[in-house]
Amino acid sequence: MATQTGLPLFVLGRDADPHSEKGVDCPGELPPASDPDLVERARKAKEALGDRLFVLGHHYQRDEVIQFADVTGDSFKLARQAAARPEAEFIVFCGVHFMAESADILTAETQKVILPDLAAGCSMADMATFDQVEECWESLEDAGLADQVIPVTYMNSSADIKAFCGRNGGAVCTSSNAKRALDWAFERGEFKRGEKVLFLPDQHLGRNTAVLEMGMSLDDCVVWNPHRPNGGLTQEQLDRARMILWKGHCSVHGRFTAESVDDVRRRIPGVNVLVHPECKHEVVLKADHVGSTEHIIKMLEAAPAGSSWAIGTELNLVKRLAVMFPDKNVSFLDKTVCYCSTMNRIDLPHLVWALESLALGEVVNQITVDDDTAHWARVALDRMLALP
Repeated sequence: MATQTGLPLFVLGRDADPHSEKGVDCPGELPPASDPDLVERARKAKEALGDRLFVLGHHYQRDEVIQFADVTGDSFKLARQAAARPEAEFIVFCGVHFMAESADILTAETQKVILPDLAAGCSMADMATFDQVEECWESLEDAGLADQVIPVTYMNSSADIKAFCGRNGGAVCTSSNAKRALDWAFERGEFKRGEKVLFLPDQHLGRNTAVLEMGMSLDDCVVWNPHRPNGGLTQEQLDRARMILWKGHCSVHGRFTAESVDDVRRRIPGVNVLVHPECKHEVVLKADHVGSTEHIIKMLEAAPAGSSWAIGTELNLVKRLAVMFPDKNVSFLDKTVCYCSTMNRIDLPHLVWALESLALGEVVNQITVDDDTAHWARVALDRMLALP
């Protein structure tokens, strides 16, 4: 099928075959593996490594990669799964760089975390660099506010940013527990009374959690732009704010619009719109349900047969859900391609190369976090794990 944007809405229902040429249109099919022998080569390499290998596959990965995963899940679930397999010498993380870093932080020193393609990064994580966040913190100190601020970073951030939060009394959060992390920050900041939160790096998750789950107003939120002096904010704005949101976003979830929701409701009567909290605030307001990747999967599991769902998240997962739940009508919220381009860098050729190299005794693309950074990042992660 064609890969250009603007194709008809992706819908898979009870009678659809996602692999058939006669199936319904999809906004962008990925190309087949470049070598027909790759699947067999991956199988043999994985078999040769045996219990020494543990393969993690993020929900947003291609099916050609997911088929070799021992466990699938979101980023934090996978990192914890890796830590629970101390017998595995090699952890091959089919995800992106920050996920592999988290796995390295949580696993034993004897374990090696491998990322099949080092170019598999995360645009959101890259929107907050350590130097930028340090400069922001210095500005907050100059404004006389740093002692009121608790930094909280989304799991989708670099180890450096997690460590920054650890050193400054903050914590990590996921899309599932963001409210609990913010409650902790405002009520039980470890080193100081949290009157404000610096939320990194996704402004949309921070805003949606604060306004829709915690009862704040949009006026309680300001956006810190790291490319402008003092974040583009006045002293008065900072004094008034409760949530200082970093100017970052997910390049996938940020593509969905309020018009996408209106359009799908016109197309599919009675459709349930289910979106990820990384979506823009106006999209979340128009949706019927909002939740993390794991929450989206559970909602589809529990949904009645014959119900219709338009889902606003990464397209690989939406396609997989349509196959998993053929008794429901599963649609992609938008009409344009919405794959995670960096996640999709982990393809079958890269995975085969990594597995075959390990089977031959060559460790490739190992992800390591230095001891100091790992310590403070682990502090921030442990604060999250201790949340009630």
